[in-house]
Amino acid sequence: MVVANDPLAMLLLKQDVETFLYHEANLLDDRRYEEWLDLLADDIRYWVPMRRNVKFGELEREFTREGQDINWFDEGKTTLTQRVRQILTGVHWAEEPLSRISHLVTNVEVTDAKPSAADATEVSLRCRFIIYRNRVATETDILVGRREDALRRVDGEWRIAQRQVFLDQNVLLAKNLTFFF
Repeated sequence: MVVANDPLAMLLLKQDVETFLYHEANLLDDRRYEEWLDLLADDIRYWVPMRRNVKFGELEREFTREGQDINWFDEGKTTLTQRVRQILTGVHWAEEPLSRISHLVTNVEVTDAKPSAADATEVSLRCRFIIYRNRVATETDILVGRREDALRRVDGEWRIAQRQVFLDQNVLLAKNLTFFF
């Protein structure tokens, strides 16, 4: 957790980060995927591990491990760009017709800021999310979880350098995962 020597600077930084996250959610909800890609750092790591049901005392096994186990996603900007291009062809089987999606972002907490809150160039944060998706007449999906993001300033603008998504569900009932978290 960030130790705030300057509470006003921390408040302004948190507001700036929240504004960025809400803008990102709006881009995704409005299907402005190419603009969303511009928010990603060139070296982004976009990782969504799978969740397991585990016994009490075995919480270290709850999520699949980076680089060792299978994950829902473990991608970089190249793969994310390819996914966007596929959706934008208009002939993507899982997105024809297009899904209607709402991203709700809440409980934003800045956990680290470097070099400091007043002039941060790198920020670590946690937040919670709900993603609602409706397709065709009867397909509805609701995904809930938390994200741990690393943001980096590039040319004065925030870019997502890392995103880890931890879904609360361990069994996904969605027919596909073509949307972004």
